[in-house]
Amino acid sequence: MSSDFLLYVAAFGGGFLGATFGALFAFAFTGIVLLAGIVAVIATGNAAFVTDVAFGPFFGPHISFAGGVGASAFAGSRGWLQNGRDIATPLVSLAKPIVLVVGGLFGVAGLVISQLVTLIPWLGANTDLPGITVVISGVAARLIFGKSGIIGKHSEGLTGVARFRPTQEHNWVRYQESWPNAAVLGVGCSAISAWAAIALSAAYPDAASTVVLLGFAVSATSLAFLTLGAAIPVTHHITLIAAIAAFHFQAVTGNDVAAVLIGIGFGTLSALVGEAFSRLWLIRGDTHIDPPASAIWPMTTLVLGVAALF
Repeated sequence: MSSDFLLYVAAFGGGFLGATFGALFAFAFTGIVLLAGIVAVIATGNAAFVTDVAFGPFFGPHISFAGGVGASAFAGSRGWLQNGRDIATPLVSLAKPIVLVVGGLFGVAGLVISQLVTLIPWLGANTDLPGITVVISGVAARLIFGKSGIIGKHSEGLTGVARFRPTQEHNWVRYQESWPNAAVLGVGCSAISAWAAIALSAAYPDAASTVVLLGFAVSATSLAFLTLGAAIPVTHHITLIAAIAAFHFQAVTGNDVAAVLIGIGFGTLSALVGEAFSRLWLIRGDTHIDPPASAIWPMTTLVLGVAALF
């Protein structure tokens, strides 16, 4: 584990900033700076802006977004937010400094969690570290500040499979929550992201590991408009997995068409997995446990594991 004290100071600042902006706005900044980082890598070959800013202490989701989520959970438990699941409200607006401090502490915790995950044999090198960290941090925030439990009770007392169906009260993103809608979004968003991964990695081979993230960066950036009230779909768990799958299976198959089709398949599956996780532990909860992150880390592991077999 890193002994660099300044890295933990930066992580506190990143989580603090994530709480200040609100988790969703903070994640949109991940996309914005990643777009800039992709351009920088193409132009200079240096990926420091991506690693240190987009995925580092500044806007790394495991620090900034997780900090915002933890702070929202804390504010909700104190009655300062109407709902501890609210990750859109910039928490500086509450004028409660302790909320921002909690965000900073969750930022540090996110850094530590991600470092610990890297120590797990095989998994640490074959999963999405920000994704798995966001999930662990979100579960911890639920256990510490929430009252609903991990899965939560249905407001109408429904049990069995009916307990997991979205309703007007229990929902995530209403206009994409049906299985057909999720699947169609998966196919369409995966197609463009998988194509971009193949086309850009071929055009810029020295920056391949970064340029394949274009679809993810666009998806993340688009959530700024969702925060502002536009009916934007949540797609970063789709575009990221589609790109990763296309990139890795292009190396396996040597065929661009096959790689893009495989990317579409994995991306569509990730869309459905994300929707399933929203029904499992988000829609009835009183804090936020992120469905896209819940899909990203196991799907990344699945993609890398299957690709390794070939």
